[in-house]
Amino acid sequence: MQTSREVKQKQKQLQTRGCRALCCARRLSVSSFAEDESSINSRRVESVSTISHAMVQERLEEMIRERQENTRARREETKFIVMVAMEKCSYDPRQDFRESIEQMILANRIEEAKDLRRLLNYYVTMNSEEFRGVILEKYSRIFNYQVNLTAARQLNEKQAIIETIMNV
Repeated sequence: MQTSREVKQKQKQLQTRGCRALCCARRLSVSSFAEDESSINSRRVESVSTISHAMVQERLEEMIRERQENTRARREETKFIVMVAMEKCSYDPRQDFRESIEQMILANRIEEAKDLRRLLNYYVTMNSEEFRGVILEKYSRIFNYQVNLTAARQLNEKQAIIETIMNV
C-alpha cells in the first residue's frame, strides 16, 4: 500500500506530465460557483479522482512491467538448434546414425522429450525411407537412455532435498 507521501508525489507527477495512453482521461467539470459547499465537495471528489487516477496509472505500469518480464523470460527459454544435413556414404549406417544422434544431443544440450522428438522428426525427414528402421532403432535406445538419465537426476534431486530437510 502506498503512503500518503507517495500518493502526493504521484499526483504532482500526473499534474505536471498529464495522462498517458490507456489511462483514465482527466475531465474538466462545469460547476456553478453559487455554493461554497459544492466547491468543497468538488475538491474532495477531485482529490479522490486524482488518487484513483494515480492508482490506475500504477496498476497499468505494473501490468506493463509484468508483460515485459514474461516476454524476456520466454526469450531466454527459447532454444535455437542448428542442424546441417550432409550426404554420407557409410559401411556401418547403424554406428554412424548412433554417433550422429549422440553428437546432436550433446552439442545442443537436448534433454527434454519434446526436443528429442523434434530431433527424431528431423532425422526421419532428412533421410531416405530405407534408413528409417535403423534411425528408429538407434533413436529409441538413445531416447530410453536419456529418459532414464533424466528420471535418475530428478530422483537424486528429490532425495537430496529430503535428506536436507531431515537433517535440519
